[in-house]
Amino acid sequence: MSVFQKANKNETVDLQKNFTDYSKELDRASEDNNIRTAISRAVKAYRETTASTMERYPHTPDLAAEVREIKRNAIEHREELLNQAMESVERNHGKAFYAKDKDTALMIVSEIIGKGKIIVKGKSMLGEELHLREYLENEGNEVWETDLGEFILQLKKERPMHILSPAIHVPREKVAEVFSRFFEREIEPDIAKEVEVVREFMREKYFNADVGISGANVVAADTGAFVIIENEGNVRLSTSAAQAHIVFVGIEKVVPTFQDAMKVAEVTWRYAQYPVPAYVSIVTGPSKTGDIEKVTTYGAHGPKEFYVIFVDNGRSAMAEEDDFKQALHCLRCGGCMYECPVFQVTAGTFGETYLGGIGTIWDVFVAGGLEKTSPMIYTCLRCGRCVERCGMQINVPAMIGELRNRLTSGQVMD
Repeated sequence: MSVFQKANKNETVDLQKNFTDYSKELDRASEDNNIRTAISRAVKAYRETTASTMERYPHTPDLAAEVREIKRNAIEHREELLNQAMESVERNHGKAFYAKDKDTALMIVSEIIGKGKIIVKGKSMLGEELHLREYLENEGNEVWETDLGEFILQLKKERPMHILSPAIHVPREKVAEVFSRFFEREIEPDIAKEVEVVREFMREKYFNADVGISGANVVAADTGAFVIIENEGNVRLSTSAAQAHIVFVGIEKVVPTFQDAMKVAEVTWRYAQYPVPAYVSIVTGPSKTGDIEKVTTYGAHGPKEFYVIFVDNGRSAMAEEDDFKQALHCLRCGGCMYECPVFQVTAGTFGETYLGGIGTIWDVFVAGGLEKTSPMIYTCLRCGRCVERCGMQINVPAMIGELRNRLTSGQVMD
C-alpha cells in the first residue's frame, strides 16, 4: 500500500486517538524541567559555536550550494550509482547487499551475525529506523550502543530526542542518576566524570566484540569509500577491533565520486556545529596488508569481514515524488532542530523515528505512512526557520503543506 493510500478497514488508523495521545505527549514534554534545562543549554551552545564556525570558514555556504547540486544529481541517478557502489564494495573484497524494505534488511543482518554474538554499535538513525538493536537482542545477541548519548538512552530504555545528540534532553544531573544505578556506585553529576566511567566500561566491550556495526555519512560510488564522521572515537573502535564490520546505509547517501563525498562530508560537519570533527574515517573494505612480498592479504589487525547493507525502505518512493524528493538531500546535520520553535519546547517528542519538520516527511515514507504520521504533520508551524538554517535549503514548509493537502483531500497515489 502506498504511503498516500487510505488504510483499508482491516488497517484502520484511529486518527482521533493518534492526535489525542500525541497531544498528551507533547504537553508532557513541554512541562518537563529536564527537557527545558537541557535544550536551553544545547541551543545556546549550538548557536554560539555555529556563528564562530561560519565566521572562520566563510566558504561554507558556497560549498553547500555545490553539494546541493551533487545531491540533486545523485538522487536522479540513484539506481546507476547504487549498482556502481555495490560493485565497488565487491571489488574491494567486501560483500554488498540491497534491502528493499526493513524486513529484508533485518533478515540479511540476521543471516550474517546469527545468535549469541557480542555486538558494538555506532550511532545510526537508520539503525533506529530499523529498530536494529532491539531486533538483534531478541535474536539472542548482546548489543551495546557505544555512542555516549545512545548508551544513556539504552540504559533509560528511551528513544533518541535528536539525530546527532540523542540524549540532548537528559541533563548531567539525570545522567548521574542513571549511571549510579547501572554501575552500582555513586557517579557525580560532573560531565567529565560521567564520560570517564563510560570510557572505562566500553573498553572491554570493543575488544571482546564479534561484530561492529556502523552507519555512514556519505558513500562514494566510484571507489566504494564510506565516510564516517564522529567526535568520540567510538565508531572507529567499534569497527576496527571486531572480527566483522557491518555498514547499514540508506541508498540516498551514495554520490558519484570520492571528491563529491568529501565535499558532502565537510558541509555536513560544518552545519552540524563543528569547525572540524575529531575523526573522519574512510572505510573501503576489510583490513589488509601487503608487507610480505607485496602480496595483498585480507584480515590484518582490523576486521577480516566487511559487509554493506544498502537500505531502501521507502526512499525510492520518496525520490519518485517531485513534491518530496528534495527531502532526500538532508545531510542529517541536525541544525534545523535547534531553530525549530516546537523542538525547543518538546525536543524529539516532535517526531517518531525522525524528528522535527524534515523528520515528519521522512516518517511518512519510511516509518509510518500518511495517516499514522498525521499528528506530526499538524505539529509543524511552517515558520521556515529550519530552511534558513539548512545548508541544503530544503523547503520543509512547502512539503508539510502538501502532506496536509493530501491528508485532507483523501488523494490516493499509485
